Amino acid sequence: MRKTILTILSGMLASAALAAPAGDDRALAIHQRVLTLDSHVDIIAPNNPARLYLPDGTLRSDLPKLIKGGLDAIVYCVTAFPGHDDPAGVAEARKEADYKLGWIKTLVKDNPDKIGLAFSADDVARLHRQGKISVLIAFQNARSIGSDITQIDALYKQGVRIFSFNHAGHNAFSDSSRPWQEPLHRNNGLSPLGKDAVKRLNDLGVLIDVSQLSTESLFQTVALSRAPVVATHSAARALFDHIRNLSDAELDAIRSKGGVVQVVPFGQYLKPEDAEAARKLDAIAEKYGLKATPDAPYAGDKFYTLPKEQQNKIMQEAAQIPVSQPTLRDYVDHIDYIARRIGWDHVGIGSDFNQGGGVTGFDSEADAPNVTRELVRRGYTEKQIAGIWGGNFLRVLRAAEAARAQ
Repeated sequence: MRKTILTILSGMLASAALAAPAGDDRALAIHQRVLTLDSHVDIIAPNNPARLYLPDGTLRSDLPKLIKGGLDAIVYCVTAFPGHDDPAGVAEARKEADYKLGWIKTLVKDNPDKIGLAFSADDVARLHRQGKISVLIAFQNARSIGSDITQIDALYKQGVRIFSFNHAGHNAFSDSSRPWQEPLHRNNGLSPLGKDAVKRLNDLGVLIDVSQLSTESLFQTVALSRAPVVATHSAARALFDHIRNLSDAELDAIRSKGGVVQVVPFGQYLKPEDAEAARKLDAIAEKYGLKATPDAPYAGDKFYTLPKEQQNKIMQEAAQIPVSQPTLRDYVDHIDYIARRIGWDHVGIGSDFNQGGGVTGFDSEADAPNVTRELVRRGYTEKQIAGIWGGNFLRVLRAAEAARAQ
């Protein structure tokens, strides 16, 4: 449970940008020249708790921060969060997804001089030339479409170009890396419906996102897909053994299909917490009955099933415990590791902001230039930085488009 409490707690901590070092002109010039793309950002629904906001009441990803951080493109994700996939749960998830899809379209409509909706990699390039921020639409968690595969076509018509089967929790299409009140396996990877969906997504030219899939689901998706896949917001398990991170075998599989791994600056995926904080947070978890069982080994996800009042009590207690924050250098260590393992042209950046964060030096879109500074400091060339910041993602998006059925 402690990882869940720490994950939520990280949303309450202030963004801390690094001071620009002397002689920083080269890094800033590179940052301004390359096309910068964030491959996964969540949308906050009106009833989301205050803990997801920064101390000043703003989000980690909003239009002013995109502009300040020099972001050229962003993938906003229509996500349905954990829940049951019975008829009532599907209806609830559909309502959430519909709200978020509408939010994206309203944002674009209300800011025509600053933002444009992109339906392809070429659209991103065109909007960049026009000096506008591109918005691509992603979809996450097929719980909101139940078992109706025809909804994939409907989502495509609405502009969805990146698709992920799962969030926390299994569904009718595939198994998640984080079961939600469930055994470890439900479909043993992809269900027959999920396998059909891989083909349909390929036929439409939609890029498949494997970040939240179970290991079996990921391997099966890579094997079945005609096109490269992307992990839009993951980190390296070799550096921190977290269930949401990718093993070397998973990294190699994504590379084998020409895919890309977008590294996430989510504090709780980057390095283990200190032992004393972990002990105290474990005690809070046990106090509220958030304990793993053989049938539900990821007890942290049970937090979201508790009444809001009880969630708030847990957070109030957890907030009194000092927790060390990972740094920008810890974050770029994961980029480095993946670049060495599978190649710099197979790694990128996907923030998971608005639900994630907690990295000193890269805790909002406004801090994006710090990442370029650190990449320059480590000796990455401008060509490599251009790939990491957006070129690699756009390459696999184009490859997915090219695999479209004629």
